[in-house]
Amino acid sequence: MFTRIALFILINVAVLFVAAVVLRLLGLDQMLNERGGLNYESLLVFSAVLGFGGAFVSLLISKWIAKRMTRARVIERAQNSDESWLLNTTAQLAAQAGIRTPEVAIFPSPEPNAFATGASRNKSLVAVSEGLMRGMNREQVRAVLAHEIGHVANGDMVTMALLQGVLNTFVIFLSRIVGHFVDRVLLRNERGFGLGYFAATIAAQIVFGILASVILMWYSRRREFRADAAGARLAGRGAMISALQALKHSYGKDRTMPESMAAFGISPAARSGIRQLFMSHPPLDDRIQALNSIRRLS
Repeated sequence: MFTRIALFILINVAVLFVAAVVLRLLGLDQMLNERGGLNYESLLVFSAVLGFGGAFVSLLISKWIAKRMTRARVIERAQNSDESWLLNTTAQLAAQAGIRTPEVAIFPSPEPNAFATGASRNKSLVAVSEGLMRGMNREQVRAVLAHEIGHVANGDMVTMALLQGVLNTFVIFLSRIVGHFVDRVLLRNERGFGLGYFAATIAAQIVFGILASVILMWYSRRREFRADAAGARLAGRGAMISALQALKHSYGKDRTMPESMAAFGISPAARSGIRQLFMSHPPLDDRIQALNSIRRLS
């Protein structure tokens, strides 16, 4: 199913690191130092620019990155009956959901999987694996497509970018406060930003970044239930449950999706113990149970 989290975080880290280095070289970090103390207003603006900048850059290039990481081939013109059906079915579901038809692609993988990504509801991409097309019947594939269309129609891409931006902002803001406290209070450095500030800031940013990822993954799991419900409305509850059951049957077999793209896929990666906090998808059994508990789909 649709998720962008692992790749989203990876791109954010890279963007934030590069931006922080550039701003440091330009001397803008010194704006945060006011008579030996932090200028909290400037720090908050600084954090928001970096935080939301990283999130939205990753959002804008997510479709481009996803195509290249999965080697997805966009179907410009159908070459066979399966591709023709795929294009027509996606267009029909998009019309039902009230969005512009996404780009449709197929990527080489024996694993039954699919993902959707893009910068907005009307500039999105839906891709399915070769294994999905071979291993599921058309009713199940249609349900998977409906789930992906549900993600797009729900505006999950922009919502995730906004949440990532907020989390980035607080990670940057709080880590620099910790760095300042360690440098000025514990190490008693009175001149500029010392080594203690930078070491403590980096360490705090890692810790706060991990906590932010837990929040982001929790939200990602919540939105999977909503996308399942949307898929059930568009393709039928029975078809959506059948598709999830087919994924459960193939779970763990022929897993070839790149690790950084695992959160994008419909089939979740296995986790145990504390690693469950970093799952982008709920367990398939929980998703099937949630669909079974819905008495009426409006």
